[in-house]
Amino acid sequence: MDYIRILCGREEKIPLYDQIVLCLEDITLLPDMIEPIFREAGTLNEQLIDKFRFGLLRVQIYSEIHRNMDMEESQKMRYVSEMIERAIFGGLFIERENFVPE
Repeated sequence: MDYIRILCGREEKIPLYDQIVLCLEDITLLPDMIEPIFREAGTLNEQLIDKFRFGLLRVQIYSEIHRNMDMEESQKMRYVSEMIERAIFGGLFIERENFVPE
């Protein structure tokens, strides 16, 4: 899966996305990567932190749209992006709902 494309959307890649991709590829890395991701996010300027948050949001939306294709992958993507967003921003930009009808 092209996680970088999902994170970037139509925007330019930011280096922090590489760490997120590692966690999306192997969710077992998330506990070890959460602190380095948090610390690097703290160094981003306001424009990049907004871009970063929208990247996490894109992953959540993508996972919701494609959840019926691969439920396990969708749940993993959603979990990783939500945990990172909660750790860095203290909550979710958009609370979880059923965006796509069953």
